[in-house]
Amino acid sequence: MNQAAPQNRTQYFSKPKVVLVLATLCCVLWGSSYPAIKSGYELLGIAQHDVPSKLVFAGYRFLLAGVCLIVLAVIMGKPALRLSTHQFSQLAMLGVAQTGLQYVFFYIGLAYTTGVRASILNATTTFFSVVLAHIIYHDDKLSKRKSMGCLLGFAGVLTVNVVGNPLNAPPSMQGEGFIVIAAFVLSAASIYGKSVSVHIDAMVMTGWQLAIGGLTLLIGGYATGGTLGVMKVESTVLLAYLALLSAVAFTVWSLLLKYNPVGRISVFAFLVPIFGAALSALFLDESILEWKNLVALVLVCGGIWLVTRTHNAPIVCSKVT
Repeated sequence: MNQAAPQNRTQYFSKPKVVLVLATLCCVLWGSSYPAIKSGYELLGIAQHDVPSKLVFAGYRFLLAGVCLIVLAVIMGKPALRLSTHQFSQLAMLGVAQTGLQYVFFYIGLAYTTGVRASILNATTTFFSVVLAHIIYHDDKLSKRKSMGCLLGFAGVLTVNVVGNPLNAPPSMQGEGFIVIAAFVLSAASIYGKSVSVHIDAMVMTGWQLAIGGLTLLIGGYATGGTLGVMKVESTVLLAYLALLSAVAFTVWSLLLKYNPVGRISVFAFLVPIFGAALSALFLDESILEWKNLVALVLVCGGIWLVTRTHNAPIVCSKVT
């Protein structure tokens, strides 16, 4: 019975339709974080280049998400508080890298480059994931089909973000360089997380890595002069939503990575900026009904279909509305 349960979970989370629905759900949640974070900065009066305060805000978000998941795991009878020294050291390394270090590089880079450039370069996470998976895993090699799918997905991200002529300013190491480093850190940490999830429950792993990463961001933010500002009802609700979406999205994403090849799941990350643009238009009154967004949707869905399809079970991309 104990041996059959993991096999059943593997079969369930490897089903093409399940992968499509759950991976898309994660991307919707992460996409909603763009307008939510911007609204949070406005509510708390965090200035554009106030990176320390942004780290404090992110730190509370991830720490709260992690603690909620750990408490839930304990209530469900999972061994969240019965970890070996080796297991905890693995989770600490994952939390510092995937949540802490990655967001430090991302927020510093974001302060020294445009949002357009950041969103384009952040899509290199998928490239790094597919290439690293090709190097590390014997059953997740980079084929011509995967390469074409990644190129189509990246073209979609590029299309949805190009407005006017945003690429004229010269790049910098602190700006564009840090965004690319953040993307690489996230890719490498996700692959490391896949190996950790083999021996640790996905909810327990996600809870601890979010909590440890959030604590790292809090310490770094406060140490460099960051503040959170006055918390009101609106900002409190917004922070709670951001924590909830992080808890749900990271847990589901970890489960998908645990039971599927990295390259098959990571390509869905191309949907995040698509949903981010759509939800930003909805909640921040930004323009979305343009030809470039429709072209981007076709390119991204085409890329996902190429990378995730198999000879026996093709995956058809759903519409983003």
